Amino acid sequence: MNARIVPVVLALALLAGCGKGAGGSAANGLQGNPERGRAALAQHACRACHMIPGVSGPETYVGRPLADLAERRFIAGGLPNNQANLVRWIRDPQSIDPNTAMPAMGVSERDALDMSAWLLRPEK
Repeated sequence: MNARIVPVVLALALLAGCGKGAGGSAANGLQGNPERGRAALAQHACRACHMIPGVSGPETYVGRPLADLAERRFIAGGLPNNQANLVRWIRDPQSIDPNTAMPAMGVSERDALDMSAWLLRPEK
């Protein structure tokens, strides 16, 4: 490797591990910005069906409450619970379970990543 590139690569590696940075969740291994995710959950009216701690909305029980989502082993009936699968589920639930009642809400990749960071964060 070029001697000029090594210091740049090392500096970038150090910056990547600097914790939350610009609102991310690097400390717990999650990508995305949980605070933006909380706002996106409200914007997409997720509380119309789900009880979500920290997100304002009506008290409804159409969909499963999402309070303990980070502790669940599976989502969507049998999908391993990890951030990538949750992002897929949020963006296109029918591609995972064609019979689900959860609608596709037109959530962008960025919003789904941020929403998953809020829902999977360990501190609640």
